Amino acid sequence: MLRPRLYLLGAAALWSTAGAAIKLSHLDAFQLSSGRSLIAAGVLFLIFPESRRRPNLRMLAVAAAYAATVVLFIFANKLTTSANAIFLQDTAPLYVLLLSPLLLRERPSRGELAAVPIFLLGLSLFFLDQLSPGQFQGNLVALGSGVAFALTILGMRAASTEGSAILFWGNLIAGFGLLTPALSGPSPTLMDAGLLAFLGIFQLGLGYAFFQRGLRDVPAVEASLLVLLEPVLNPVWAFVFAGEQPGPWALVGGSIILLATAWRTVVGVRGTGAAPAKVSAQEKA
Repeated sequence: MLRPRLYLLGAAALWSTAGAAIKLSHLDAFQLSSGRSLIAAGVLFLIFPESRRRPNLRMLAVAAAYAATVVLFIFANKLTTSANAIFLQDTAPLYVLLLSPLLLRERPSRGELAAVPIFLLGLSLFFLDQLSPGQFQGNLVALGSGVAFALTILGMRAASTEGSAILFWGNLIAGFGLLTPALSGPSPTLMDAGLLAFLGIFQLGLGYAFFQRGLRDVPAVEASLLVLLEPVLNPVWAFVFAGEQPGPWALVGGSIILLATAWRTVVGVRGTGAAPAKVSAQEKA
């Protein structure tokens, strides 16, 4: 089906705006993390009635992984370059590939297995001329965000009917968890307030809403590959809005990822790989 894959690509497009917006804002990481997540929680609460359900322990576990993903990514962007942060977070498909057969009983197709090194090659080229050996702490934080993102993908795939509620509670965990240090940060300007509203409403709220809708009907490995469109678009917004110009290797890597993303989408629509069987309630437990 084309629609769920388009949802995933739309999510990647919205997510890709984060780097430029974070770099343009003068707010600290606590303020951006807390404010963005609280606004996103409000968006999800208003748009999706199913997000208002009371969580169980499984939902809270996935919500915690999601909260770690969004918080660590902002801290990584403040500690290291935007390129480092997005590249290291997008190692998530590797962890999904390893854990998906164990946790979801979804075995990757040959095409998905073949696509992983292609995507990694594109990502490596994409940031070859931007990565630096320094900023070690920020790189570790970004890597942790990638692990948390993989766990979020796997958890939301297993609990596909609870996705909206997981996102709502995850944003509440992130928002209220960092609210105290956020209140002691610098005073926001009008531009800071606008950027924060954009990040909460569109980049995070609607972005993850699209993501959970698409993840219902797309295997976890393929979903994690499709959203790698995010690091392709990320430098485009960074160049347009923050003046950050990608190097020649980034352009080559971006072209590879775009072609691989289009290929995986077409292959999925044509059904060359059998659609995964729905996981039963007993298998999910």
